Amino acid sequence: MVVAINHLRKNRIKYLLNFLVTLILVISAIPIVSFADSIIDKGRYIFQLANCYACHTDVENDGLPLAGGRAMETQFGTFYPPNITVDKETGIGHWTEKQFAQAVRKGLSPDGSHYYPTFPYSAYKNISDSDIKALKAYIFSLKPLKQKNKSHDLKWYISRLTLPVWKTLNTDQSSDKLNTDRGAYLVDTLGHCNECHTPRNSIGLLQMDLKFSGNEDLAAPDISSDSLKDWNKEELIDLFSDGALPDGDYVSDHMAEVVEFSTSKWKPDDLKAVIRYLRTAKKNVK
Repeated sequence: MVVAINHLRKNRIKYLLNFLVTLILVISAIPIVSFADSIIDKGRYIFQLANCYACHTDVENDGLPLAGGRAMETQFGTFYPPNITVDKETGIGHWTEKQFAQAVRKGLSPDGSHYYPTFPYSAYKNISDSDIKALKAYIFSLKPLKQKNKSHDLKWYISRLTLPVWKTLNTDQSSDKLNTDRGAYLVDTLGHCNECHTPRNSIGLLQMDLKFSGNEDLAAPDISSDSLKDWNKEELIDLFSDGALPDGDYVSDHMAEVVEFSTSKWKPDDLKAVIRYLRTAKKNVK
């Protein structure tokens, strides 16, 4: 009788230990899955804020998503953004996290060559570490697509050899300090609005003393606080959410894509932060 009771006790203890081990394994797995999901979800939102889709997809010709090839015409020639899918042969699937961050922030490829500033790394240089990691996690969660990159068609005097000098000059007139204001971070860094709405000089440097005063070469209008002073909050919300203008018309061309792929997806608090910041963005203030 005693032996039977002891055997029963041992079985119960064994069962309890197995149950506890199983429970611990299940519970420990939950945060891992949750973290993986959360960082990819965050990366998707960063991806939308930065409007990566419109530049790296040949939208007009129904191109493969993020496989590059879109023609970007500028005063210096036509640039073709590259494939940023995780295809290891034609995309960025072989990039490490360090190489990804170096490309986004410094405009340097894994082999150390310089990217042209149509890739807005001069704005992205202030992206936070956590946002960089999340962005990479999201892009690397997407399907790889094999499509060779197109060569740029540039004017004869444009060369990668001069890019280090250009970068040095650009650094001299732009801030390396991360703006902790959420609206400024969204507009100046992730949204890189200066790239279109601030005029450039003859060598392509942003004229930050004329910040947001418009760029005739890109048909990008003045969005400084002076220009927006007659817009009420609801009109600005309609603009960013639906592309609607106060006169009943809608934005077109590249701005229509910005609305479709980026601003229409902003969270309400971020939209408010952007509007608040734009209302303070004065001309002739560096």
